[in-house]
Amino acid sequence: MGKAHDRLVLLMQFKAVLFDLDGTLLDTLGDLANSMNGVLERRGFPRHERQLYQQFVGDGMEVLVRRALPETHQGEQLVQACLLAMREEYGVRWRETTRPYAGIPELLDALTRCRLTMAILSNKPDDFTREMVGALLAPWRFDAVVGARPEVPKKPDPTMALAIAHDLAIPPARMVYLGDSGTDMRTAVSAGMFPVGALWGFRGADELEANGARVLISRPMDLLKLLSPVHESARGGGFEPRLSG
Repeated sequence: MGKAHDRLVLLMQFKAVLFDLDGTLLDTLGDLANSMNGVLERRGFPRHERQLYQQFVGDGMEVLVRRALPETHQGEQLVQACLLAMREEYGVRWRETTRPYAGIPELLDALTRCRLTMAILSNKPDDFTREMVGALLAPWRFDAVVGARPEVPKKPDPTMALAIAHDLAIPPARMVYLGDSGTDMRTAVSAGMFPVGALWGFRGADELEANGARVLISRPMDLLKLLSPVHESARGGGFEPRLSG
């Protein structure tokens, strides 16, 4: 079949886009790093460079805390105390530098004009997820905004992705999943959605491709090229999607 078949698949009519939040819609790294470093500093532990947090985030706040703590200090009581402290610190600081990535407002405007359904699924705690979307992404309608909840397994488990598809009455195969990490790509593959890797986020192309990304895009607006010939013509030429695999 080859690339001609791949391009035909890319131009099929998708009905919805399911977004990851951190590293995809919002650049949250600075506030996450500063908050966790504040917790570490007060405990007498070494701080980490901001870039290292790119590898710490993505699998939920508790996993972030475990990765940031020294390997010699992983006792459950300490982890839970630092998790509570991180929630408190982040609750105060998440507004300092967090913003939508360049090109995200334009993408969301375009998807809204195209009448595509939009939803968000994050491993960030549900309360933070909803608060941040309400504060920073309020101009756009998301038909589902879901963060991590104690009673539901986190990504890459596909449970919540499939629940969102069910609630939206859209077959998973008609949904694009846009995320920046291997966790996101595995979620999309397991849910039967079309996995697209965002290269402006926290992880690189190798991780995205190794975990199932069908396409990698370098700019948010490049997503329009994957949705249908109608959406493609609305933006004009000049972009050739990078097919993975």
